[in-house]
Amino acid sequence: MSIFFVTEQLNNMENPKRENRERVANIVLADQKLFKDLVTITFDVENKVSIKAAWILEWICNHHQLNWILPHLKEFSTKISNLKFDSAIRPCAKICELLANAYFAKNDNEIKNQLTTKHIDSIVETGFDWLITPQKIAVRAYTMNTLYFFGLQKDWIHPELKHLIETKIIHESKGCKARGKYILQMIEKHENSAS
Repeated sequence: MSIFFVTEQLNNMENPKRENRERVANIVLADQKLFKDLVTITFDVENKVSIKAAWILEWICNHHQLNWILPHLKEFSTKISNLKFDSAIRPCAKICELLANAYFAKNDNEIKNQLTTKHIDSIVETGFDWLITPQKIAVRAYTMNTLYFFGLQKDWIHPELKHLIETKIIHESKGCKARGKYILQMIEKHENSAS
């Protein structure tokens, strides 16, 4: 079992249909050592198979084992800014949102213990880059949520996010406008509860 095996499984996926993602995810879930290979392939940004690796990475983090990303947080948080393909950025933006949700969850969890300020700063910086560059609606939506959460801890984030939403995002698609308005309401609610 190696990176070549994982690559072969990814190459055999015709499309991102649920059953295809589940099939490859189950292979990785059956042998956790393959997860490291999946992360490596995801950040092989010149290679189109990285898109499929990102789909599986998100599937595992979202549906099964978010904690499996923990040993790879440094690589994940520093390399997401290098992603080129839209179809790889979307699943990684979703993983950022999952990490932010877990970090601010009421219950104690490993994400809270292992997600460092350095990881968060990298995720936030990339998130703002994603908001100021042309991205799909899903990337914008996940990223606004992620930045909202980390803004609960870092004072400067909410004013920047608010400015971006009001001057740019709210003038984009209906989906961006709706999520932008929702995030603005959340920021206002947080400001009112803090004052």
